Amino acid sequence: MWTDNSVFYQIYPLGFCGAPFENDGIPASRITKVLDWIPHIKELGANAVYFSPVFESDTHGYNTRDYKKIDTRLGTNDDFREVCAALSDNGIRVVLDGVFNHVGRGFFAFRDVLENRHNSRYKDWFFIDFNGNSNYNDGLWYEGWEGNYDLVKLNLRNEEVISHIFDAVKYWINAFGIDGLRLDVAYCLDMDFLKRLRGFCSQLKPDFVLIGELLHGDYNRFVNDEMLHSCTNYECYKGLYSSFNSMNMFEIVHSLLRQFGPENWTLYRGKHLLCFVDNHDVSRIASSLSNENHLKPIYAMLFSMPGIPCIYYGSEWGAKADKSEGDPALRACFPLPLRNELTEYISILANAHKNSDALCNGDFYSKVLQNKHCVFERNCGHERVYAAINADAEAVSVSFDAGADKLVDLITDREYDFNGNITIPAYSALYLKAL
Repeated sequence: MWTDNSVFYQIYPLGFCGAPFENDGIPASRITKVLDWIPHIKELGANAVYFSPVFESDTHGYNTRDYKKIDTRLGTNDDFREVCAALSDNGIRVVLDGVFNHVGRGFFAFRDVLENRHNSRYKDWFFIDFNGNSNYNDGLWYEGWEGNYDLVKLNLRNEEVISHIFDAVKYWINAFGIDGLRLDVAYCLDMDFLKRLRGFCSQLKPDFVLIGELLHGDYNRFVNDEMLHSCTNYECYKGLYSSFNSMNMFEIVHSLLRQFGPENWTLYRGKHLLCFVDNHDVSRIASSLSNENHLKPIYAMLFSMPGIPCIYYGSEWGAKADKSEGDPALRACFPLPLRNELTEYISILANAHKNSDALCNGDFYSKVLQNKHCVFERNCGHERVYAAINADAEAVSVSFDAGADKLVDLITDREYDFNGNITIPAYSALYLKAL
């Protein structure tokens, strides 16, 4: 799958474009702002963009009103078609958020239920009890996602619902040329629905990718040959920042060994999960880390561990926001992209990742593991790369067998005569390719 060798860039469009939180119904071509950011996205090394919700919604995008209409606050379908075409022309794939577990209260079929009650032809699209009541005092009860009544749960066993969603996906592919979907709360979706979605999308576009939002549990239940191609690796998201904050590399490396290591019981060896240090739902990494000097080495870990690295817009220059400030703070509007030392470093890491078969597809082996530093090997047979990560304020000398007497650092292009020892600078990393 094309995603295996990709670097993703996530944009939350409503926040990115500075749209009002409530849908005011006033048309504005804000989404074309992405056009001005394409050079930055390319320079950063990303070759795929994942857009959080872009379709007409009540407020934050996840309460959809119309699956075939770009949100009025973002612009028109033609505006978004222009954005997708420009991204494609620059070699950047497009993945959209597929929000199929629930819709907003402004969704046409739910409005019809509220108006026509028992006589609504759409009443079986949802889970309705006409003898109950909702938090909105509708005079009927309906199931909302995890108790949120602004998110009306869809009945994904209803053939009309399935047809409505599939028709929208086909439209997105034909109208915008999209390359995949990130499925919101995929852990809530009906598994038979996911199987049918996989088959439907594969027929329309053989290399169409489905990436599910999964939190914990066994990802193999959803990521397999019948359902999802990939999913969000939340287990390692937590392990990344926690390992640096506690100065305990054992946590993240043991998680990676559990997921991708050489043992027979390894869970996800051969799979490519979507990896990240932050996104639109969690604190930005510059706010999560207790030591800002760890920004470079944590990104070095992200781009060298197994998986598909994803960068959240703004975090590449160290933007801050804490979850306690509320979701709007996490989804900020930046007038222009910034480039600083961190941005340049991430660009180098991203290009090193894309251009290394070992970093994209290699097996994972732990070579050196201490509290403040680690070395692990990525090996795809014809290429070996050793990622050496140092979280300490002091340089550290490490010893390991690289099976070669010459190494080249993919980050600095510096060549080393290797005699079994290497020094990792403070708060830094090396990507050592065996020659």
